[in-house]
Amino acid sequence: MTRITVDVNDEWLDAAREVLGTDTKVATINAALHAFAVRRQAREIVSAFDQVEMDFAGSIDAWRYGGGRDLNSLAEQARDTEAA
Repeated sequence: MTRITVDVNDEWLDAAREVLGTDTKVATINAALHAFAVRRQAREIVSAFDQVEMDFAGSIDAWRYGGGRDLNSLAEQARDTEAA
């Protein structure tokens, strides 16, 4: 762990504490840094999947016991959610 001294905007810290549900300044800052690191990793994973052609044709028949799911619109729905 690195120990640092920084000046932090109190309003932003309080807002982050409320959103993250943390109790202390240290916990809030660590949780915020973690959230940004995870967000970056998620973007990298999504980017990797965007580079791979996925064919969901026939997916409705691929599930066992007649409980098929049509995954043709899955990628489109994910992109719509990301754009929002």
